[in-house]
Amino acid sequence: MENPSILVRNISRSYGTVKALDDISFEVPKGELFGFIGPDGAGKTTLFRILATLVLPDKGVASVEGLDVVKDFKKIRKILGYMPGRFSLYMDLSVEENLSFYATIFGTTIEQNYDLIKDIYCQIEPFKTRRAGNLSGGMKQKLALCCALIHKPAVIFLDEPTTGVDAVSRVEFWEMLRRLKESNITIMVSTPYMDEASLCDRVALIQDGRIMKISKPEEIIADYRFQLWAVRSGKSFELLKDLHKYPGVRSVQAFGQSAHIAFEKSILSMEDLHKYLIQTGHENIEIEEIQPNIEDCFMELMIQ
Repeated sequence: MENPSILVRNISRSYGTVKALDDISFEVPKGELFGFIGPDGAGKTTLFRILATLVLPDKGVASVEGLDVVKDFKKIRKILGYMPGRFSLYMDLSVEENLSFYATIFGTTIEQNYDLIKDIYCQIEPFKTRRAGNLSGGMKQKLALCCALIHKPAVIFLDEPTTGVDAVSRVEFWEMLRRLKESNITIMVSTPYMDEASLCDRVALIQDGRIMKISKPEEIIADYRFQLWAVRSGKSFELLKDLHKYPGVRSVQAFGQSAHIAFEKSILSMEDLHKYLIQTGHENIEIEEIQPNIEDCFMELMIQ
């Protein structure tokens, strides 16, 4: 990739005996919405803090807009926006005061870059005199994004920005990110929510500090090569145990009230599985073939 906006080569980072990142490498082109998808403890926050020049890597190199994260950290901080996972604005300052403060730090004003934030700020402007600590989770999220964008950064890092907010606010936030892409800002976002993967241009699936796969969401799903069924019964807990014992089943995962079972194609029949579940004491059995989602693909990669 020629002149990537974000470049990471063989980055590793440990905290004592815990390896948070283990030989991570990837590139992100200018203007892409790139997602890091993985559970808590996968290494997402450590990676973001390295790229935001807040933590030094143990080994490897990384650059943002051609600037080295170690040697050029002062220059990088002027061109990036960073939204940490935990709300970090000043609780005792109002919405307007927080935004003005961050604009002043970067030598700009709210008016100068208002076009970039207006679609977001117009939603919180009615509360501009309210203290940040008294905002709802969704409003705090929008304020934090405005503060991260007020200096018109070339790259923005959003570390689990939708964690802990309601479903409506999550949808609104991703709509805002899609609009931001039109400004040619490179956006890197992390999330533990697998359903948000489909909203990214490309995603990296990460677990235990290692990247398992990088691709477009639809390509990751297309590469899934197993038959997949959703199975339900009146005994959800026992269902998981009994499915694990059934010959030919590769994996069993709980998805709400259903169990997703994966297996090599053409080695099982619904009729035989139905008979087996009746014999093991299950009732109200439902079995249907389904298409995999990102979470199914993630779980498959974990057991390879």
